[in-house]
Amino acid sequence: MKRLYSILVENRAGVLSKVSGLFARRCFNIDSLAVGITDDPDVSCITVVSSGDPGTLEQIEKQLNKKIDVIKIKTFSEEESISRELMLVKVKYTLKNRREIMEICEILHAEIVDMSKNQMMIQICDTPEKTQLLLKMLGGVAITEVARCGTLALPKCSISD
Repeated sequence: MKRLYSILVENRAGVLSKVSGLFARRCFNIDSLAVGITDDPDVSCITVVSSGDPGTLEQIEKQLNKKIDVIKIKTFSEEESISRELMLVKVKYTLKNRREIMEICEILHAEIVDMSKNQMMIQICDTPEKTQLLLKMLGGVAITEVARCGTLALPKCSISD
């Protein structure tokens, strides 16, 4: 079972270390981690995706609430949220497979952001499952580099909003 944690914290040195250290000390797994400042420069948002049994996931939330630098925690499941991940993939191509790579990009709404004589860089910003699918579909191509950011997520808009 996966759970997303949107953690508002004070934007100062060492806070990320304290939060990630909590996961390490308690042997909680972090599947994804992303951090950025919010509209308030004194507040950062840490988005953590973690997995485990329901008891473990509840324990994570309780332990995070004990941290002094934590302002607010929102938890939600994958079904209750919209999540996105950014990935850059650098591939080698030939004249034979260039069209195939371009078709894969078109189907998955990825875009070619850089190109040289024999390499291209592809960008995709989509769900973690779609980014993984792009890698799988490019399996027959020589992938030279991959860079992925952590998952970003927000709860879905409710009807009462």
